[in-house]
Amino acid sequence: MRRPVAVRVVGPVQWIFIPAAIALAATVVLATPISLFGLHLPEPVIPMVLAFAWAMIRPSIVAPLMLLLIGLLLDAFWHTPLGLWPLALLSIYGVVLFSRSFLIGQERAVLFVTYAACCVMAYALCWLIMTMITGVLPNLLAVVGSLVPTLLLFPFANRMIERFEDGDVRFR
Repeated sequence: MRRPVAVRVVGPVQWIFIPAAIALAATVVLATPISLFGLHLPEPVIPMVLAFAWAMIRPSIVAPLMLLLIGLLLDAFWHTPLGLWPLALLSIYGVVLFSRSFLIGQERAVLFVTYAACCVMAYALCWLIMTMITGVLPNLLAVVGSLVPTLLLFPFANRMIERFEDGDVRFR
């Protein structure tokens, strides 16, 4: 006699809406003008973690729409040209979604290299677009100063992937 298998259903609230709200709240907190010993808080682009993890967890129509909304909110918050951050976030989502079949089941080191490559690609895209719009080269030290903390957020992406990847056995 077969025993029933408990199915843990993970809905969009757990893996999309709550992390999006946390990412936006953390972005606002890290943007506060606090200075300790002459150093300011780092300003990573926290939604890049979501763009990477959501494409790995499960393809969905809700995730790109949420990334578009988050990107537009980042544009309004950081006073960047409208569409800059949605383009960067959706480019990460697209690259990871395209290579998802290769990345599923890979070791943490491979995922980190892919995450780093996606973040560098998104930052380079934003740097290029801002250069074309303004006609002035953005400060590379400022870009690297934002890129490094964003790369250090990889453990959060990895944790999301490990937690939610097998959250719903109906999609195996």
